[in-house]
Amino acid sequence: MSRLWIKHPLAIFTANQHDGSHGIVIEDGKIVELVAQGKIPTHPIDHVFDARECVVIPGLINSHHHFYQTLTRAWAPVVNTPLFPWLKNLYPVWAKLTPEQLHLATQVALAELVMSGCTFAADHHYLFPQQLTDAIDIQVQAAQMLGIRVMLTRGSMSLGEESGGLPPQHTVQQMDQILLDSERLVQKYHQRDATAMVNIALAPCSPFSVTPEIMRESAAMAERLDVRLHTHLAETLDEEAFCLEMFGMRTVDYLESVGWLNDRTWLAHGIHFNTEEIQRLGGAEVGICHCPHSNMRLASGICPTLDLMRAGANIGLGVDGSASGDASNLILETRQALYLQRLKYGAEKITPELALGWATKGSAKLLGRHQHLGEITVGHQADFAFYKLDELKFSGSHDPIAALLLCGADQAEHVMVGGKWIVKDRQLLHIDIEKLQAEHRKAAKKLLAA
Repeated sequence: MSRLWIKHPLAIFTANQHDGSHGIVIEDGKIVELVAQGKIPTHPIDHVFDARECVVIPGLINSHHHFYQTLTRAWAPVVNTPLFPWLKNLYPVWAKLTPEQLHLATQVALAELVMSGCTFAADHHYLFPQQLTDAIDIQVQAAQMLGIRVMLTRGSMSLGEESGGLPPQHTVQQMDQILLDSERLVQKYHQRDATAMVNIALAPCSPFSVTPEIMRESAAMAERLDVRLHTHLAETLDEEAFCLEMFGMRTVDYLESVGWLNDRTWLAHGIHFNTEEIQRLGGAEVGICHCPHSNMRLASGICPTLDLMRAGANIGLGVDGSASGDASNLILETRQALYLQRLKYGAEKITPELALGWATKGSAKLLGRHQHLGEITVGHQADFAFYKLDELKFSGSHDPIAALLLCGADQAEHVMVGGKWIVKDRQLLHIDIEKLQAEHRKAAKKLLAA
């Protein structure tokens, strides 16, 4: 168990008030010491990594994505549509996914995330056509090849068009099948220790694609198995109208009626809440994943982040699907969150440090891993992203932390997960990117031609 000193970083963002200005000491995959200004490590060091040219931050954490959507980026028929027609056009395409295509799509999404500085990513996979019933198993295998931590959520769709839902009937599953597979996946893959690389959560897709029964049963199972709950909620006004017509209640009332209004739950988007609903969400400590690129792309609206935080809700960030955000780049998503939220709350209240906090400590809390991830502090896992400010766009910048977002950092120089390098000198260590990209491009063309 050798000790590594990540020495004298150009700057360090710890996501807390701790001083690690002269570096971080790691041993056995976790942080054992922060070296303050003018100090040296208190115990002998075996190895030194010179970080003098790097800004070091906790590994970014993506709390909402749809990996499979990397195969349908910038598809012309949906470039200019809002959410509901966007989905109606894409559901039949996605229903044709093969196991091989999902494996490639997952690896492309994760590779892009890792290279942007992401060390832990949550995926919301809810499509299980007959040829793809083992989708989560495929994603586990794909993630293990890259060395990134993942929260894979067993999504579901059970409310098809024939019953008043949005998805085509051939894309939905029966409740018993969903629940049996959900329990199997938790028992097989969910890891509970500090070093966990794979977590499983339960994630019925949305109010317009699942029945209240599957929502209630998923909540009961999540409590029994002690795993987290995830769904889309309050993304668009169309969704709000659907809930009023279908269930006779607004989205938060619906959430409470099915047993989801609690601190086990995190929601994607969370845009269209009124003042009373924000207070209820905060009081229950529900988590909200803000997805700025997707919300702007589909013209869905702006998440009321500060209002939710003041009420007691937790805020994290997600890149959302790569057919609505169209990129899987979390450092750029953090920049977009900074700017979009400034439009709503003003420049003084939305700082680079706040946005980076959402992408690290905030997302870790959404995923239930904040005891071990999301901060640079003693006892936490050694998950870091390193950025150099040596490109032309950074020339003349003065505050290194602010420069990451204001000047537009888009790729990490190095990335470490659990004390192991997975990106070094901008090169992903465990995957042949050129080969993956070539195979993925062929798969994308084949999917749309089918």
